[in-house]
Amino acid sequence: MIELVLTAAGAQRVRFAISPLEEVLGAVRTLLGVRGHPATLPWASRAPVLDVPELAAVLGARHYITEFLSPPPDGPETTASAQLRAVRATPPAQVALELAMVDADLSRLPDDPAAARDLLADQLETVWDVLLAPEWPRLRELLAADIAFRTRQLGSGGIASMLAGLHPSVRLSDTSLLVDVRARERLEIDARGLLLIPAVFAWPNVGVVTVPPWQISLLYPARGVASLWTSAAAPPEPLVEVLGRTRALLLATLDRPAATTELARRHGLAPATVSAHLTALRGAGLLASERRGHRVLYRRTELGDAVLTGKL
Repeated sequence: MIELVLTAAGAQRVRFAISPLEEVLGAVRTLLGVRGHPATLPWASRAPVLDVPELAAVLGARHYITEFLSPPPDGPETTASAQLRAVRATPPAQVALELAMVDADLSRLPDDPAAARDLLADQLETVWDVLLAPEWPRLRELLAADIAFRTRQLGSGGIASMLAGLHPSVRLSDTSLLVDVRARERLEIDARGLLLIPAVFAWPNVGVVTVPPWQISLLYPARGVASLWTSAAAPPEPLVEVLGRTRALLLATLDRPAATTELARRHGLAPATVSAHLTALRGAGLLASERRGHRVLYRRTELGDAVLTGKL
């Protein structure tokens, strides 16, 4: 059990971020069979085999796989390029400290921690470019939708309400956040606060970043992973007759929030066409929209759910 004590300063700062490199680590661990949501099988079945033996050795560990390979991101807009720069700037002493904690055979890595760091960073970049970058738009939209949902929970019910639905292994007890994992630690969340990082490839576990100097962070499975690589159910024919096939398809697709560009890619439509249909559905009260940074996410309303299921 890890106990994270919410100090007076730390309790005031709970924020969310997206970590591209955390998805890289999770994707490799999924391919290694260490973990993986059943819904990732379509992706894993078509993933090419990459020659990254040193990175695979680190990520094959069962209990600790380093923090410097996925440094805590600044926020939802953090890019893979920014994180890779941070990896390559990690002090060799920090690299040596963390690699010594990895419960795996790392004999293939260079003895020089700086050389080991740079080799692992190069392999991270290869995995990102080949496996994750092509999938990133849809992954990122799912992660942004999770953050939007949790932020609404935080605003309406407070931190206790939001944390209660985060993961079965996470609970708030008085002024402490308890995380049911193998490690045993008690730490105070400092003035930097608690960083919450949703991840597509985290299922079924949560992870906690506790190694100094990194900010204390909680990694948890994002909502909606089960539908990420599956097609939306075909809309009912009576609904198609009323709304038209494209609008009915978009309404059926939005069981989780998504942006215009994601919907256009998914259905092979022009973004302008999708935008026009989304505007019409929102005008009819079947969809709602919310701006997240430079993106606008659309989601079904209760009325939209009722229309789709014929329960009006």
